[in-house]
Amino acid sequence: MKPSTERKREGSPWTGLWAVVGKEMADHLTSARMQILEALIVLTAGGTVYAAIQNLKTTIGQDRFIFLKLFTTAKDPLPAFVGFLGFLVPLIAIALAFDTINGEFNRRTMSRLLAQPIYRDALLLGKFLGGLFTQALVYAAIWLLIIGLGLIGLGVPPNGEEVIRMVWLLLATIVYGGIWQALAMIFSIKFRQPATAALSALAMWLFFLVFWDMLVGILAQVISPVRYGLPEEQIRFIQTGLALSRISPNTLYTEIIVALTQPAVRSLGLVLPSQWQGAILGTPLPWEQSVMLIWPHLTGLIAATLLLFAAAYVMFQRREVRA
Repeated sequence: MKPSTERKREGSPWTGLWAVVGKEMADHLTSARMQILEALIVLTAGGTVYAAIQNLKTTIGQDRFIFLKLFTTAKDPLPAFVGFLGFLVPLIAIALAFDTINGEFNRRTMSRLLAQPIYRDALLLGKFLGGLFTQALVYAAIWLLIIGLGLIGLGVPPNGEEVIRMVWLLLATIVYGGIWQALAMIFSIKFRQPATAALSALAMWLFFLVFWDMLVGILAQVISPVRYGLPEEQIRFIQTGLALSRISPNTLYTEIIVALTQPAVRSLGLVLPSQWQGAILGTPLPWEQSVMLIWPHLTGLIAATLLLFAAAYVMFQRREVRA
């Protein structure tokens, strides 16, 4: 016999979805942990952008993409803002999701939620979308802050090409955060204790951030060894290493940043002789071609997010809920 919380209800299985989304966003935006993260991001963005503005004031009028350099220009001791994004985005996503499910079980509110006209499908998707929309809101606010500081500090507006590239970078950042949020939700379903779920998600992030690049060189040498030093062997070794490194979401996101913030970049892998002429001349690519360059990376990030959410969905559907 099915538990009372799983009784058949009338209506769509997505009934109550947006109620869950709104409740999750309200909880996230008013939580102490989110306020701490927001303060950290604002200080980071303000400091790095202010330092970048001091370096870029001398090149106003000489550089066509001066606003994009607000994201990539560093000044000691502060790195560029994009250098912080690779750290801050996973931390924000994990902080929003590591206790989304096990927290309900620990507070003994899961059975009460499912006793309402809300299906498991709507509950899990609502929690995921609530966290994703919260991330989107936070990142959009940071982007507007950077643009505002640039307008005040540089005194010139961004051109249309820069605005489009910054919007694509914002979308890629949201998708990148979605991967780590979905992964944290898996651990939130798997482990009963929020601390264990948070540590597991952070361990996976550190593995891809620190240790995966070390393993790539070893695995590439095993899969495509260079025995005689022939050019074919070396090219095959490099291509294998690139393919393995792109398993990591960090690598995909880093290459997206490079292609969008540096319009002169014409390839994210081996550079063909036909590409050298434009690269030497410094001719920037139109934003459409840069988007085509990163499209496989963006597709991979979206696919990874969907697969991780599907895994979380299956695990949650199999989880027993008792009143």
